[in-house]
Amino acid sequence: MSLFRTELRRLAKRRFTRYMTLLGLLVLAAVVIGVFFSNQKIGADQLARAERQADQQYQEQVRYIEQERVACEQAKTAGTPNDGRYPDDCSMITPPSRDQIEAQWFLPSTFDFRETFDETLIPFAAILALVGFVIGASFVGAEWSTGGMMNLLLWRPKRLTVLLTKLAALLTGILAVTLPAAVLWFAGFWAVASFRGSTDKMTSGVWQSFMLTGVRGVVLVLVLTTIGFALASLGRHTAMALGGVVAVMVVGQFGLGILLAMANVRWAEAWLLPTYALAWMTKTVTLQDWNSCNATFSGSCEPDTLDITWQQSSVLLSVGVVVILGAALWAMRRRDIS
Repeated sequence: MSLFRTELRRLAKRRFTRYMTLLGLLVLAAVVIGVFFSNQKIGADQLARAERQADQQYQEQVRYIEQERVACEQAKTAGTPNDGRYPDDCSMITPPSRDQIEAQWFLPSTFDFRETFDETLIPFAAILALVGFVIGASFVGAEWSTGGMMNLLLWRPKRLTVLLTKLAALLTGILAVTLPAAVLWFAGFWAVASFRGSTDKMTSGVWQSFMLTGVRGVVLVLVLTTIGFALASLGRHTAMALGGVVAVMVVGQFGLGILLAMANVRWAEAWLLPTYALAWMTKTVTLQDWNSCNATFSGSCEPDTLDITWQQSSVLLSVGVVVILGAALWAMRRRDIS
C-alpha cells in the first residue's frame, strides 16, 4: 500500500481538516459577499447625485465663509481681540472656488478590478496560510500525541521517509484546496467588478501581475503550512506549533516593536516579520524615517526611505523553512521514539 496515498486519505478524512478548511472557505466567501454589497456601479444617476452634493457643499462653504468674514469685520470694528482666529485683513477670508470641491468625493464606493484586486490577494493568502498552518500542525501533532507515529514506524522504520511523505501529502492536500479557491477568488471579484464596479483597462500585463501575485500567495500558504507541520513535529504536539506562533508574534514581534519604538531605532519595521510577509505579496514595502529631512528644490522636507523587496523576503522565508524543517528532520532522526 502506498504510504503517500494512505496519508492523503487520512488527511482528507480528518474532521478537523474538513471543519478548518470549510471555515476558511466560508470566511473567504464572506469577504467577497461583503465587498459585493458595499460597492456600487457608477452610472449617470450616481454622477448626477454627486454633482448635486458637490454644489450643496460649495453653497454651504460660501455661506459659512461669508459669516466668518462678517464676524471678522464686526470684531475688527468693535476692537475685540480675536486671539488669532481672524487675519488682519478680513478680505482674505474667501470661499473656495467651485472646482476645488470635486464631485468624485461624493461618489459611492465602487470596485475597480484593475486598481483594487491586487489588494484582495493579501487577505486571501493570509486566511489560507493560517488554515494551512493550523491543519499542518494538527496533522502531525495528533500523530505524536496519540502514539500513531510510533505505530507507523513499526512497519515503516525509515523515519525521514515517513515524515517527508506525510509533509508531501499535506502540501498536496493544501494545494488541492488553495488552487481552486484562488480560481474562485478571481472569478468572484471579477463578478463583483462586473456588477458593482468596473473591469476596464485590463491588459495582458495587468493579468500577468495579478497571476504572479497569486503565485506568491500560494507559495506563502505552502511555506506557513510547512512551518506549522515542522514545529508540531519538533515539539511532538500541536500545541508546540500554536504556542510557538503566539510566542513569536504576540510576545516577540509585539514586544519587540514596542522596544524598538521606545529606543527610537531607525527602520524599526524592518525587524518585524509581517513587514517581510507584506513585501513578499506586494513586491516592495517602503519604510520612511520621519526623523530625517532631505530638503528638496521646492523647500519641502522628504524623509529617508528604505525598500524591503520580495527578493529579501524570499531569502527570509527560505532560511526559515530550511532551519525549522531541518531541525524537525534532525530531531526525527536522532530522538528516541518510544
